[in-house]
Amino acid sequence: MKHTGGCHCGKVRYEVDINVANAISCNCSICMKKGTLLDFVPEENFKLLSGEQDLTHYHFNKKVIDHSFCKHCGVQAFAKGKSPDGKVMAAINLRCLDNVDLSKLKIQEINGRDF
Repeated sequence: MKHTGGCHCGKVRYEVDINVANAISCNCSICMKKGTLLDFVPEENFKLLSGEQDLTHYHFNKKVIDHSFCKHCGVQAFAKGKSPDGKVMAAINLRCLDNVDLSKLKIQEINGRDF
């Protein structure tokens, strides 16, 4: 199902084809601080509609995930990285999708602290 989402100030907007039923809550240092609820889609299911010039990036640890966030409001609406099989994936912050009832999500806890 197609959904739209973006950052708080609206400069970064995207469209994603995603089934919003499940979410990952990760306990790694960055996810814990940001409070993200994530789901992953293949790169071809993600389309940045606006705001590429408004993004800045952060890399840490193994530097394999491109944490993109709006340089104006600071919200990380998505990130990109590679799955274990090498496919480029988009990590969608489900909290940044428009009109999604987060209380309906089945949340899976992931121990990202030990990756």
